[in-house]
Amino acid sequence: MCDKALHSFNRKQIEVCTAQFFAARVGAGVQDPDPIFIVGLPRSGSTLLEQILASHSKVEGTQELIQRIVLEMQGTRSDLDDPRYPDVLAQLAPENSRRLGQRYMTGTRAYRQDKPFFIDKMPNNFHHIGFIHLMLLNAKIIDARREPMACCFSNLKQLFARGQEFSYGIEDIARYYRTYLDLMRHWDAVLPGRVLRISYEDVVEDLEGNVRGILDFCGLEFEPACVEFYRTKRSVYTASSEQVRQPIFHDGLFQWRNYEAWLGPLKDSLGDALIRYRE
Repeated sequence: MCDKALHSFNRKQIEVCTAQFFAARVGAGVQDPDPIFIVGLPRSGSTLLEQILASHSKVEGTQELIQRIVLEMQGTRSDLDDPRYPDVLAQLAPENSRRLGQRYMTGTRAYRQDKPFFIDKMPNNFHHIGFIHLMLLNAKIIDARREPMACCFSNLKQLFARGQEFSYGIEDIARYYRTYLDLMRHWDAVLPGRVLRISYEDVVEDLEGNVRGILDFCGLEFEPACVEFYRTKRSVYTASSEQVRQPIFHDGLFQWRNYEAWLGPLKDSLGDALIRYRE
């Protein structure tokens, strides 16, 4: 999505998804507590959080499952960030929210076994928190957040297998990071307490404390296996697949500083995001 279209898309979402909009649709979706969504930006620690949760005896990692429901709602096979999406969301009747929620839950059965909770992780789903809330009333949503210089630098140096076009240029990734902060600030304002924010840096500095906080948010008891996530045998298909097979380490936190002399344009493009990402 180009910069102009992305700006319009998010502006429309913010205009449509007000506190009044959600208040008028209380109870519209399904009650199932099973899904745990992990959102954020790529290279923000989302795979680490997924691996931690998937190490719990009551949680299983699945696949990126929500996109097909978003496409069904839009009635299109085009990009998930279709500019028509906010307008379609505004016209979504309560019975359709329930229908889509039921369809989503039914569709996940093919990817699940017998555990009561499952993870649907895709960082860019931060765009769809409003829709997730309408469709799945009791789903848990976790925002994986990383310090902007570290996150953006990690995206710039990573050649993704597909998509993530915003990661190929300094101005593009900085703009996308700021857009993410703006939209997450909006969700926090209109859906207070709905999203748990987890800082990658905090997880690295205090793994067990943050693991306990995540599990508590999800209504799960603490299990030591979640701290020893690197021992969990499961398929991981993201760029962090090797990292989550090792104990937590600090080396990656400030890797960007080795290139700081050349990253002035990134700092300038991020602007006040360097401060407000902690808000």
